[in-house]
Amino acid sequence: MRTSSLTQIKSGPTVAATHDQVRCTDCPIRYRAVCAQCEGDELAHLEQIKFYRSFEAGQPIVWEGDRMDFVASVVTGVAALTHVLEDGRTQMVGLLLPSDFLGRPGRALAAYNATAATDVVLCCFRRAPFDTMMQATPHLAHRLLEMTLDELDAAREWMLLLGRKTARERLASFLAIIARRQAALSKSRPAGRMELELPLTREAMSDYLGLTIETVSRQITALRRDGVIEVMGKRGVVVTNYARLVEQSGDDSDGGLPS
Repeated sequence: MRTSSLTQIKSGPTVAATHDQVRCTDCPIRYRAVCAQCEGDELAHLEQIKFYRSFEAGQPIVWEGDRMDFVASVVTGVAALTHVLEDGRTQMVGLLLPSDFLGRPGRALAAYNATAATDVVLCCFRRAPFDTMMQATPHLAHRLLEMTLDELDAAREWMLLLGRKTARERLASFLAIIARRQAALSKSRPAGRMELELPLTREAMSDYLGLTIETVSRQITALRRDGVIEVMGKRGVVVTNYARLVEQSGDDSDGGLPS
């Protein structure tokens, strides 16, 4: 087992100083995280058992096959989930965005590698007390079930994206996903002109989208040339009109697939 894993709590990364005193009621992911339906005494209990951990971009969070004695919610940043094939190749299989849940109650081993794609802050709970609380709090378990089903839907949509969509549609879909999640954190709907910060480098995007880095760069240039996006620096993107971006992705206005 690798000692840099978050499973090694005592020797893990330094607690995020800026989040030491953050109360659950003031948490930026409060209304989308696994604890979204918790109130009163339940929040007070979560306050007692939570702790924060921070990771720099590129730093491993947990390794596939490691024993996990924690679960966590992403507070800020983005983590990449990867799987190593038998021949040593690594495939990115998902992203964890703010409010997404890492780990599974009742599952002892990590199913995938998790690596910080950007600087990441996690709100962590030791698995045993969290399991106990979940058994005593039905709506906590129900919220986790909702999130798991949403994750399943997203995985099915991504299978279709990789199998059927063009390179342009894949990139536009990725940008639309980021835009929808950013809007959801502020309890709004994506619309109009939106400023985004890409969570991945172009190389990582190419891996995630099943494209070459040259193709990703060409499609970014094409979307910019057609006025769909504006590029600001290395990671900044301005969506000039969200509805037009969705059209470019091959999806309907709600971000789903056309009927």
